[in-house]
Amino acid sequence: MHVAKFQIGQVVRHRMFPFRGVIFDVDPQFGNTAEWYESIPEEVRPRKDQPFYHLFAENDRTHYVAYVSEQNLLADESETPLTHPDILEWFTPTGRGTYELKKGVAN
Repeated sequence: MHVAKFQIGQVVRHRMFPFRGVIFDVDPQFGNTAEWYESIPEEVRPRKDQPFYHLFAENDRTHYVAYVSEQNLLADESETPLTHPDILEWFTPTGRGTYELKKGVAN
């Protein structure tokens, strides 16, 4: 079991694809479906024995929820505000480029 490198409320970006987001949940190891996992091309398929993160994600065109392995994430230091509409339901911006989980939000 690995200790998660990133934490809830942290802004991250994908290592290979042009999107970023805020983490709203962490699975200590892979917790999605076999179909989801098999749909990833084998040459870029991540290991299952690492933390996976649920993100309120966004790119230039849209907002969505992403499920990303730790090996494919980097800390986002840009401090550019995120615009995903679900973020403010779950989090309060800290003003330091991170988000604090609101009290009473079950995770």
